[in-house]
Formats: sequence, structure tokens, C-alpha cells
Amino acid sequence: MAPVSQVSGKAYPWGAKNVDTDVIIPAHWLKTISRTGLGKGAFETLRKDPGNIFDDPAYAGSPILIAGDNFGCGSSREHAAWALGDMGIRAVIAPSFSDIFSGNAFKNGIIPVVLPQEAIDRLIEVAKTDSVTIDLETMTVTTPFQDRFSFDLDPFRRQCLMEGLDEVGLTLARDTAISNYEAMLSEHRPWIAGESRNASIAVEGAGRT
Repeated sequence: MAPVSQVSGKAYPWGAKNVDTDVIIPAHWLKTISRTGLGKGAFETLRKDPGNIFDDPAYAGSPILIAGDNFGCGSSREHAAWALGDMGIRAVIAPSFSDIFSGNAFKNGIIPVVLPQEAIDRLIEVAKTDSVTIDLETMTVTTPFQDRFSFDLDPFRRQCLMEGLDEVGLTLARDTAISNYEAMLSEHRPWIAGESRNASIAVEGAGRT
């Protein structure tokens, strides 16, 4: 997972409420286990409409999506976060998120920013013409017009995002501690480490020869 401390650029000024994961990535895309290639299926149903915001050249490649209440509701499919990431979105700003989607977004390096509706309305207006900046150092969303909106984020999630640590990365970062603990188990509690079972198997195997 790539570290992220700031996301700045154009934003999709969408604002739609109750966007479920089936809207983000339709069910027929769930056959894949790959995180790549899902961007072309993101918001597929909406993209069938001419003039939709996701195919508007003015917002092509925008790293930020501005949405409404309850973003990411519906099923728990992690493919929704994969699809957003694959289309280049690094942050979603909304008044609220589904808990499961918020967790999936965090695990895939996407910042879920919660702001009140008044701030969302203002950012949608700004995003139609200008850029938006999300800064994890200062925990703010700003615009070129001196708008400054503060947001909260779990400190652990903030640290993981800024250091680029997913669950695998967190485990690898503790490799020394894990190895030391396993060595201690092997020395002082071999039955927990499985050595007694391995020894029994070896004895049984020798008995069969």
C-alpha cells in the first residue's frame, strides 16, 4: 500500500446519497480476485447515461470523490474499494460511510473523510472549477478560496495510511518481535510451538520402518 499524507487535485462533485456497493461495482464484476482492472467497471450503470460525471473530461483522473450520506452501504464486497482505487480515487469525502466500506477503504489506502453536509455542499461548488486538498498532517480539507474544514480520523488508521501499512505490512513491521516470541515458545513451551507433536510423528514414523 502506497503511503499517503496528502491528496490534492480535481474532485468529482457528485454528492449522491445512499450509494451502495452494487452501484460502485456491479455484482457481475465480483468473479475476479484481482485488484486491477476493476476501474473500468466502477459506476458502470451510471456510465451508461450520456453526460455522466465519471466520463466527463473535466474530471478525468480526479483523485477525490465527493459524495452524500451513507456512502458504500449494501454488501461488504471489498471490490468496491478496489474499483475506486483502480480508477485513481485516493479519498472520498461524505457526511457518513457504511462501517464496512470505511474499513475496506482504509485497508486499500483510500481516505474516508467525514464532513458535515454544509461543508460537502461548499466543496461540491468549489470542485466544479477548482481543486481540493486533503491533508492528513493537519487533518483538514482546504480549497484555493481559504475554505478550511477539519475532520477526524482514528489515529491508528491515520498512521497506517501515512506509513503505507496494510495488514501484511503491519505484520512484517513486527517480524523481529514475532520471531523472538516464537523462539521463546520453542524454548520454554515446546508443546505450544508444536515440537512435541512433531517429535511424536517422528517416533511413529520410525516405528513403521
